[in-house]
Amino acid sequence: MAIFSKDEQQSRGAARSSASETTLSIISAGTVITGDISCGGVLKVEGRVDGSVLQARQVMLAKEGAIHGDVTAHEIVVGGVIDGSVSAADRLELQTSAVVNGDIATKSIVVMEGARINGSVKMTELALVGRSPDTRDARDSRESRGVRQ
Repeated sequence: MAIFSKDEQQSRGAARSSASETTLSIISAGTVITGDISCGGVLKVEGRVDGSVLQARQVMLAKEGAIHGDVTAHEIVVGGVIDGSVSAADRLELQTSAVVNGDIATKSIVVMEGARINGSVKMTELALVGRSPDTRDARDSRESRGVRQ
């Protein structure tokens, strides 16, 4: 005997998936996380992460924050320091205090005066963000020669 009807179970499942997209996780100032973070929602970093941040919908790195690893998300706003590659599927914003020591791949970028980038910037379409650099470079090379897959 079921406690919930099928419609109630489906609506609860939909609520759980939308909740993970709107979940806010905060790493407060003075906190150090060692290891990779996989986050389906919004991640705000005011402390330090020694590892990569993967699969986030949005990453917000405060002025005092630091990430020592790669960052992959749909939208990334940087006020602190990232030592690693950055892949933003939709948008990357570098505020005046931002420092990125690594390569950037994004569809759209906003760089405020004073932000620093120590690496290459590749403007890509959504489908190319998140692929390995070798795959992206091979495809870009074929497209520049007029070869399509």
